[in-house]
Amino acid sequence: MRDVTIAKSEFVADEKAITKIQDFQEDAELFRYCTLPQILKYVECFTGPNIMAMHTMLINKPPDPGKMSSRHPMHQDLHYFPFRPADLIVAAWTAMERVDRSNGCLVVLPGTHKGSLKQHDYPEWEGGVNKMYHGVRDYDANQPRVHLEMKKGDTVFFHPLLIHGSGANQTQGFRKAISCHFASADCHYIDVKGTSQENIEREVLEIARKKYGVTVPITLKDTWMIRGRLVKGERIHL
Repeated sequence: MRDVTIAKSEFVADEKAITKIQDFQEDAELFRYCTLPQILKYVECFTGPNIMAMHTMLINKPPDPGKMSSRHPMHQDLHYFPFRPADLIVAAWTAMERVDRSNGCLVVLPGTHKGSLKQHDYPEWEGGVNKMYHGVRDYDANQPRVHLEMKKGDTVFFHPLLIHGSGANQTQGFRKAISCHFASADCHYIDVKGTSQENIEREVLEIARKKYGVTVPITLKDTWMIRGRLVKGERIHL
């Protein structure tokens, strides 16, 4: 993935080109993060003993090009996931270097994990919005928030209903982090048709059609079934 403001510009083919890598489950070295005992001992407290790695990301947040496009709107991760129950899903997010407000640390609205899944859509930002950066439409912008300043190696675990996002990177460096969303293999898939998640399903299926030439009928569930990997215990439903 490349930031919307530099996607079509000339660039040197190094870290400045790529701002996010998703679905690195086929890369043995990166996927090793998802199997670390230091991570799984906490994940198991949320998921139980049968643990699936469902969504992997290496984030290389770029210096903001001046249009605030390096921000990530406030959102709930469950918006992207067609599996439940939410209480058996957890994100592990690890800082690969110091993360603070200057380079766009995570910001969270405490307690929102106890709420429900809200309607998401693209925010109306003048500088443009990155692909699939949907945001919550109706949260209280005045609600107290916490900025998660972290040292290299610090890890935060959070619920998929927690409303969170990140600020712009106002430094000249890249803010690197690695993360994985884990789910219990006992979770089950749902049909998102008729729900607030229909818009993300349409977008995912359009990408599958345009980028990968998929012509057979598929659902959001299908795209997640091929991404999940068992990391501990037994693969049951996912």
